[in-house]
Amino acid sequence: MAIDLKVVGRELPTLEYSYTQRDVMLYALGVGAGESPEELKFVYENGLEVLPTFGVVPPFPALMGIVGMEGFDVSLASLLHGEQYMEIRRHPVPTEGVLTSKPRISAVYDKGKGALVEMEVDTVDDKGNVVYFNRFGSFFRGEGGFGGEKGPEPGHEPPDRAPDKVSSMQTLPRQALIYRLSGDYNPLHSDPAFAAMAGFEKPILHGLCSFGFAARAVLREWCGNDPNKFKAIKVRFSRPVFPGETIVTEMWQDGEDKIIFQAKTAERGQYCITNAAVWLK
Repeated sequence: MAIDLKVVGRELPTLEYSYTQRDVMLYALGVGAGESPEELKFVYENGLEVLPTFGVVPPFPALMGIVGMEGFDVSLASLLHGEQYMEIRRHPVPTEGVLTSKPRISAVYDKGKGALVEMEVDTVDDKGNVVYFNRFGSFFRGEGGFGGEKGPEPGHEPPDRAPDKVSSMQTLPRQALIYRLSGDYNPLHSDPAFAAMAGFEKPILHGLCSFGFAARAVLREWCGNDPNKFKAIKVRFSRPVFPGETIVTEMWQDGEDKIIFQAKTAERGQYCITNAAVWLK
């Protein structure tokens, strides 16, 4: 096994993220916001608000920093984003400022065909208040079968009934090239040769970009586009989305403050996000 289990509990270097309103707007454009007047506030400096899922951006470099770290003798081409949990712990999120992320490796699970490495990150403001909490799940293909714990079941299965609401959003053919400008420069999403080396016919959309599209659907349908009503989100990335495809998000209300959802591509009918939920305030 190319992953040393002794890495569990290891703290990674802290990350400082200085951002402006431009970064907030660029992220929103990267996940398709701005198509309707109701979303103008996410892409225009007059009355600007921060999309909830922007919270994955400040700590993201820590995820890429795993590759090459002592105890991780793995290739970048073997890495896929498997799961994501993000919680907003301080509303409203400022539209500019400096945030510091404190990552640590929290678990390594044996998923058979690969290993799932979990990293937890507190992201704090200049006063030490936690603004975001993230749990990144990185799937390393070919690194499983070492006899370790399988980890908890993903849960959040949809009810056995038609969705309460359905939303369709088409991505742009250049969507990944926009999203990468928010900090995810993995060539899997931009370089055809690298994508082919990883086993894909062409570059795929970032999982966190699809995540942002699906979250926008829930934000619109259940929160009236008010980010202060959005508390947390958990997803499992099941299959890739290709830039230009349409993401169809199916949603079910599960109690007063929880929305279960899943998302698929309209063109191929394959679910790209499963076992997913949003918690509302």
